[in-house]
Amino acid sequence: MRLELDHLAVSAASLAEGAAAVEAVLGVTLAPGGVHPHMGTHNQLLSLGPGLYLEVIAIDPAAPAPKQPRWFDLDRFSGPPRLTNWICRTDDLDAALAAAPPGMGDAVTLTRGDYRWRFAVPPSGILPYDNAHPALIQWLGPLHPAAALPDSGCRLRRLVVAHPDAGSLQRSLAGLADPRVEIVAGEPAIMAEIDTPSGLRVLR
Repeated sequence: MRLELDHLAVSAASLAEGAAAVEAVLGVTLAPGGVHPHMGTHNQLLSLGPGLYLEVIAIDPAAPAPKQPRWFDLDRFSGPPRLTNWICRTDDLDAALAAAPPGMGDAVTLTRGDYRWRFAVPPSGILPYDNAHPALIQWLGPLHPAAALPDSGCRLRRLVVAHPDAGSLQRSLAGLADPRVEIVAGEPAIMAEIDTPSGLRVLR
């Protein structure tokens, strides 16, 4: 099942704190995002070039709490803003889930403005491999957020995903052929090297 890198997620205790942290590291300004009523979250976005973007995401204090755990394990988030998740898109989410490790969750259909998508949300909010496995998304229709974002001049150079069982994680991602993504052995962590107008910057 073919997978493509879709976006990166920086989690934060508040959206303002997360946006400020990313802007300070990358030296660019994030664009407005929107709200996710089903999950009780909101975000801001940054283009990383065609077909790829970064989102800063946080719990929306103005939204009621959802009935299920929020995605990206946000209910347990604490500490400074940091890169917590990566998301891959597929044209057939059901088939991708059938081939994925247990614990990916069920597909939920969501909307934000004109965007419609299906997203696999784990029942615990925590993705397999200690949250190191990418979340899976299927966009419905031709619209994709990256196409509507201003070009920030930022481009992903390398995404490094570490996990103690790197070999097994790598095998579960056989459908992903992206030279920018590197799976390595180590304690669970995600690091992105991003080329910016001010030079190479690193998000952790």
